[in-house]
Amino acid sequence: MPSQSVARVSTESGQRLINRLCKHWAHKLEVDAEQGKVVFDGGVCLMKASADTLQVDLQADDNELLERLKGVVASHLERMAGKEELSIDWQ
Repeated sequence: MPSQSVARVSTESGQRLINRLCKHWAHKLEVDAEQGKVVFDGGVCLMKASADTLQVDLQADDNELLERLKGVVASHLERMAGKEELSIDWQ
């Protein structure tokens, strides 16, 4: 059964983060930077930026994979943010 989780991250750099993540993952995953989409084996990450928020919708084939992908996406977002501290709260 598919599982999903959503995070809303306060940042004014949302589009930059989407672009950096998509570029970073493009060498080994299917990505669409225009749509903010990254396709993992067994999961999909959709990102959308507004003026002050980055919304991250994550879907996975099961709860175990969802938890693993949440960690992967969060750690990569934090790395791409550089000195900007992000608060990523999955719902």
